Amino acid sequence: MTGQFDLYGIFLPWLSALALIAYGLFCILTSVLAGLGFYQAVWHRPLFNLALYITLLGGLSAAINWLQK
Repeated sequence: MTGQFDLYGIFLPWLSALALIAYGLFCILTSVLAGLGFYQAVWHRPLFNLALYITLLGGLSAAINWLQK
């Protein structure tokens, strides 16, 4: 991994692409969890959502780094 990718002449870091992918997964996962009623058992929903997003972003980053080896 070079650390950046070319998007029509603009170099962007890989973390920004991973952040967008993680946000898409986050939106899907939160709607599924809300539909299942999971958030009734969560004490602080915004804090849980932040932790969920950071976990998804870290997991994607670790998976990409593992696949590169």
